[in-house]
Amino acid sequence: MSDAKFINDPIPNKTGVVVGTRPGIIKMSPIIAELNDRNVESFTIHAGQHYSYELDGKMFEDLGLEPPAHRVEDIDQTEYHGEQTAAMLTGIEKALLEEQPENVLVCADANFNLAGALAARKLRLTLGHVEAGLRSNDWRMPEEHNRIMIDHISDYLFVPTERAKQNALEDNVKGEVVVTGNTIVDAVQRNVSLAREQSTIHETLDISDQSYAVFTAHREENVDDPETLANLITIIERVIEEQELRIVYPLHPRTEKRLEQFGHKARIESIDGLELTESLGYLDFLSLLSAAELVLSDSGGVQEETCILGVPCVTLRKNTERPETVEVGSNEVAGTDPETALEAVEMMRYRESDWENPFGNGTAAQQIVNTILANS
Repeated sequence: MSDAKFINDPIPNKTGVVVGTRPGIIKMSPIIAELNDRNVESFTIHAGQHYSYELDGKMFEDLGLEPPAHRVEDIDQTEYHGEQTAAMLTGIEKALLEEQPENVLVCADANFNLAGALAARKLRLTLGHVEAGLRSNDWRMPEEHNRIMIDHISDYLFVPTERAKQNALEDNVKGEVVVTGNTIVDAVQRNVSLAREQSTIHETLDISDQSYAVFTAHREENVDDPETLANLITIIERVIEEQELRIVYPLHPRTEKRLEQFGHKARIESIDGLELTESLGYLDFLSLLSAAELVLSDSGGVQEETCILGVPCVTLRKNTERPETVEVGSNEVAGTDPETALEAVEMMRYRESDWENPFGNGTAAQQIVNTILANS
């Protein structure tokens, strides 16, 4: 057996933060800011799971973050999960060996988080999983595989809610489980006023507050299936026609590719009342989201953001790993059948937004940094 390399004498308190998708960058931004405010030596690794400027570079600018110190390149050259994760693991490991940190933080459930967690564990570094303990109980979802594996190899599980804590404990995890709230609350509170002040998205699209719905779709189980993608387009058509509600749809690069591949592009571009846009920067999207009458989405992060912002959400999936949003009344899980989705839209459109935010008080980043520094 060849001699394996380990980081036997890491730099005390030095912390590596792994990001790679829009939600990951948003949710880790308060932690990066907290580390910087305390003058803790830290660095960011970008694992490259997005491949557009709006989903990547502009996100750092909007959030006031320095560009990442390390970037894993050419991840978008493959669509195979194993090959993609292996490339991320290799790149992240090289960055960690160069930086010699004591702590590594990953967030949520995308492939780059699994790669970052594996790299940290193999190098015997202290690993913290931000937004741990979430469960959809849907084994079709690669995100479900990832989040469970990361939970089981983490030293610290920073869970957003008591329900997430219970999920982790029922799975018999070995790490310490700490309820912190969700850092997305920190991010929304820090940025929503700035977004409304600086963004010109409403003027650009010629829309006024509360006069439109926002639609997003990017999940593999939705957009990679031709029939399901066609159903999503039908939902858009019927919401516009039957609810007389204009829809704004920022297209994710993955979805745009599938629309072309499955021959749906011409159909969706011909829908009157639909504003198709390119992927939006964070401030533009947050401004758009905050003033919407309704949101339809398959995004987990959007379910949280709408709950925090007081905007009703219809989730276009069969399940959710954010059941707290359903319990407080901000979200309805509708699936992708047009009839069921329209019923949910009818129910949610005029719902009073007097629900309680279940994801904490905006101090999650502070609590997470407190924990890792106290145990370094």
